[in-house]
Amino acid sequence: MSSVILEDVTLFFADRMIFDAVSLRLGPQDRVGLIGPNGSGKTTLLKVIAQEQEIDDGKVTRARGIRVGWLPQDLAISPGKTLIDMILSSVPGRARLRDDLAAVEADLEALQARGAGDEELMERAQEIAELHERIDHFDRFFSEHEALGILAGLGFAPGDEHRDIGELSGGWKMRGVLAALLFQRPDVLLLDEPTNHLDMPSVAWFSDFLRRYRHCFVLISHDREFLNEQVNRVVALELEGVRSYTGNYERYLVQRAEEEQILAGKAKNLERERERLSKFVDRFRAQANKARAVQSRIKALEKMESVETFQKRGVMRFSFPPTARSVNEVVRVEGLAKAYGERKVLSGVDLTIRRGEKIGIIGVNGAGKTTLLKMLAQELPPDAGTIKLGSGVTVGYYAQHHADTLDMSATIYEIVARANPEASPARLRSILGAFMFSGDDIDKPAKVLSGGERARVALARLLVAPGNLLMMDEPTNHLDLDSSESLSQSLTTYDGSILFVSHNRSLVRKLATRIWNVEGGTVENYAGTLDEYLYSMAQRRLAQEQAESALAASPTAAAAPAKTREEDKARKRREAQERARRTQKLGPLEKQVETLEARISELEVAQAARSTELADPAVYADDARRRRLLGEYQSGQEKLEELTSRWESAMAELEKAKAELN
Repeated sequence: MSSVILEDVTLFFADRMIFDAVSLRLGPQDRVGLIGPNGSGKTTLLKVIAQEQEIDDGKVTRARGIRVGWLPQDLAISPGKTLIDMILSSVPGRARLRDDLAAVEADLEALQARGAGDEELMERAQEIAELHERIDHFDRFFSEHEALGILAGLGFAPGDEHRDIGELSGGWKMRGVLAALLFQRPDVLLLDEPTNHLDMPSVAWFSDFLRRYRHCFVLISHDREFLNEQVNRVVALELEGVRSYTGNYERYLVQRAEEEQILAGKAKNLERERERLSKFVDRFRAQANKARAVQSRIKALEKMESVETFQKRGVMRFSFPPTARSVNEVVRVEGLAKAYGERKVLSGVDLTIRRGEKIGIIGVNGAGKTTLLKMLAQELPPDAGTIKLGSGVTVGYYAQHHADTLDMSATIYEIVARANPEASPARLRSILGAFMFSGDDIDKPAKVLSGGERARVALARLLVAPGNLLMMDEPTNHLDLDSSESLSQSLTTYDGSILFVSHNRSLVRKLATRIWNVEGGTVENYAGTLDEYLYSMAQRRLAQEQAESALAASPTAAAAPAKTREEDKARKRREAQERARRTQKLGPLEKQVETLEARISELEVAQAARSTELADPAVYADDARRRRLLGEYQSGQEKLEELTSRWESAMAELEKAKAELN
């Protein structure tokens, strides 16, 4: 049974068609990644599902009792409530139950005051008991303890729950609303770039939360790794319409490439056949003895199907020219310190940036990542210490807010031209074209651009004169997935030094050759990639835990009496019984999962072979063989989707059984 159904939904903004007869079904356990370039309608589609956006035609149906929770990108939150009160009161029905209880209790007091009969008093008392039972249900399933756990996972410090929501910055307000949404556990969870305001530890916690989430969710994200971890289905807003694919983002890319290859091969062979028939008609049209054959081929041409190959969207593409060579030591930092009032953000920091290094800055929000970057970019003065730039070093700086500080009255071309007055018009147009602004687009004023388009203008403005030291604060925020991936690839062609803050693990993994972890007023300097740093941190934590365990066990072990043989036997017997119980419970489920995985693997190999065969132009010369292969490919794809669905259900059962045993 579907939770939400969209049937032939059509939507216009003025004279621009956003959706043309879009149909979509969301199942109770669908984990959907919604992808498409900025401006294609991803956020609008979430609004339609949430019934926050009226449609021009079609129908949106929800199953009875389905609760839909939506996390928009833009929030308007009124002050006056503490964070914990906002979260606890966000569950639908909770406040109403409290009001109903107060009303019935007041009614009971009034009845007692006027000496009402026992039957009437018992009826009110029964209502109060039922309301208390329903409130107890809320308190069990939506407890303050659980709310505090979610707040901690999203990076809030102890005591923050009592702060007024109006005191928080925009990013922390977004986290608070996300916490409330996760606390509600809606049947359909709609998430629009939820990681934009999260740091890496919070993203890791949120990723784990979503993996355990047992309801449907639809996720928009520019983080490739996050999508791959979470989704089992991709809904793509393509030029030819809304398409649905089974599997995560990587499988979507494979399936899309296979579809493109099959259609291209089919179109090529049909074109050859059309050309062959046309040549015959042109050659023998005037010969009476060939009239029947000519007419036969004319009819064949008229009946011949047409194949429409995929249209490709423009994607931001940019490669850097060689930079002016700098000295080896690009930046030296000594004794750097910064405080805001009584709060020390950084203290006694010593750092060095060398030529060609790509340094990723990570750490929890509020640790001082952006403060450090601003001081190095000379946009914020330090309280103490020195920052020395090497000879010949020129800095290009991109801040999170730069996309919002563009001159709204200026055109795209004017904004970028001002950044480098020496650049020729041809070069400026070339750079703007690389950022997908061409033709009349470059004359648009900034005020009419979307958030993603403004981010691309801000990047183009920076990269038209990047210098030989790039400093970037969350450069992939507000970019769609394709643009984020393209920027990551473009930055690998830059031969200068890069210092960047990002929570996008895909970007940090691809780019960083050194990690700076900002924590506790200091900066840990690690020469290596993100994965190497995370492995090093895990090993350090493990060694620390082992040392603490050994220290805790040492005096106890000396004082504790030796276990008796009977106690040892009893322990082993209990362990054996526990193993038997786990095997009995988990064995069949694990076997089912293993069998399904093997069948899926075999079928994927067979599908890959069929895809390769279909790409061979010779296949289309044999009509029967072509039809057989296409039929097998289609039925194989349907079977693969069915097996994948069964595997996901089996995995859910296995995880549930493991959780119960634990």
